Amino acid sequence: MDEESSVRRRLAAILAADIAGYSRLMSQDEAATVRDLKGHQAVVLPLVGRHGGRIIDTAGDGILAEFPSVIGATECAVEIQAVMAARNEHVPEQRRMLFRIGVNLGDVIHDETRIYGDGINVAARLEALAEPAAVVVSRAVHDQVRDRLDLAFEDLGEFELKNIIRPVRVYRVRTSVASKAAVASGNVLPLPDKPSIAVLPFSKMSGDPDQDYFADGMVEDITTALSRIRWLFVIARNSAFTYKGRAVDVRQVGRELGVRYVVEGSVRRAAERIRITAQLVEAETGRHIWADRFDSTSADVFDLQDKVTGAVAAVLEPRIREAETERAQRKSTSDLTAYDLYLRALPPFRVLTPEGRAAALRLLEAAIARDPGFAQAISMLARTIARRVWLGYQVDHLDAHRRAEALARQAVALDSSDPLVLAMAGYVLAVNCGQHDLGQELLTRAVELNPNLADGWNSAAWGAIFDGKLDLALERFAVAERLDPLSPELFQVWHGRGVAHYFARRFDEAIAAERRCLAAKPSHAPLRTYLVAALVGRGDIEAARVEAEALLRLQPNRTLRRTRETNHHQPPWMMEMYLDALRRAGIPE
Repeated sequence: MDEESSVRRRLAAILAADIAGYSRLMSQDEAATVRDLKGHQAVVLPLVGRHGGRIIDTAGDGILAEFPSVIGATECAVEIQAVMAARNEHVPEQRRMLFRIGVNLGDVIHDETRIYGDGINVAARLEALAEPAAVVVSRAVHDQVRDRLDLAFEDLGEFELKNIIRPVRVYRVRTSVASKAAVASGNVLPLPDKPSIAVLPFSKMSGDPDQDYFADGMVEDITTALSRIRWLFVIARNSAFTYKGRAVDVRQVGRELGVRYVVEGSVRRAAERIRITAQLVEAETGRHIWADRFDSTSADVFDLQDKVTGAVAAVLEPRIREAETERAQRKSTSDLTAYDLYLRALPPFRVLTPEGRAAALRLLEAAIARDPGFAQAISMLARTIARRVWLGYQVDHLDAHRRAEALARQAVALDSSDPLVLAMAGYVLAVNCGQHDLGQELLTRAVELNPNLADGWNSAAWGAIFDGKLDLALERFAVAERLDPLSPELFQVWHGRGVAHYFARRFDEAIAAERRCLAAKPSHAPLRTYLVAALVGRGDIEAARVEAEALLRLQPNRTLRRTRETNHHQPPWMMEMYLDALRRAGIPE
């Protein structure tokens, strides 16, 4: 008997379930979450056997069960949700465990203990589509049970499910608990007053981990292109990338980011061939509005990216002027190798460590060597050099600032219409090099050209601080946070708020902001200096000295002279206020 004929198959109903927001619950209180999960499982798991099914897997917070009867599987799913609603009734909303359940009927391969096949994969994809406390089923399930069970169903339409060849029609079982529980799985942001969208990280289908940067760069290009459409509200890349590597429910993404639409996709790169798929989804309903596939060779990568960005923009706003679409498709370099080096520099650029800064510096210089007119890379190199001084990784402060200023001016001369170039260069000039007037002009132009550029608003806020416009800085920081609410770099916004409040002599607010910042980055010495200064400003000299001692342990070479050299761009009154506070806290001359 050959291997194929020995495979055993059967038709089975598959129930897949997991807990919405389980990672959030674990991050809040691991011990309580594990205890609560075990308590719920002790009640829920026996329901599977009661309805004639058997448990296949209970890894983590998930449940995978098989039933010989599709009616038994559906009844079990509905009863699980009813039981959980009763168990959650007196639990605070932020601690409730809400199952999402998908049920499918399909052919499976089985042995003595496990089952395999697309029947299971479809059930898992359905579970990911379900809202918290909801049950969704495939058409195969719906057609079998609709006249046999006293249940109402809502047709959600056809869905393209990941790794499933044909679209699947999906139905939601109408229960009394699902709609009430939908918002309990996380924070809900209100929708802006204009069309809003998030571009999620594209799945990387090739096996080479070094190609991550290519898929990430594709998403960044689409995000940037959409951000240039002024009447769109676009979530920044950092917040969108918090979903990287996770199975996501677009409805939950829509609630957490406060957007109406989500772009998803995948990148497959093999040898010289590239295939990109993209789809636009309405977050509230999960309805697919548009999907397409793009094929090209590595040599035509920019043309391929232009097609994707143009197609997404055209679907979202059919009345966008042709000039706006062309502008969204413009690239800063025609050299593929230079562009690859630039994409590789983005992750280390965002890491505040000596190793990260050195890696970004090396890659950006290599990109510019390939294409001396690559304005985005030049502006980012200027920002990298200037930030190395602030972080204490550069000894020759004056020479470094001179080079950063020259690079910033060069980038603007090469491309004065790119918002990212203007934001990077403007920050360097206004914040690091003391060129406040020119820097402010560039920063203002950056956010005017691209009102959805979170980094632009953050940079403009810092520029406002050192222009003495402290309340304007706080307003700009608020815009930056709203555009990028889940950014792993959000601590920089909190730090900026602390600095603005400090120089406005609102010391309590400054201390609160800096403590919040240090909770995220406790070992980052430069961020601690303003906490020290704010404590002195409030009169808590002893607390300031304790923090100053912690600062000196992290950065033993910290002196007032070094602080003056790395912050020489500050207006004189700010510098003296800042240094006097550090001196009183015990920072040596």
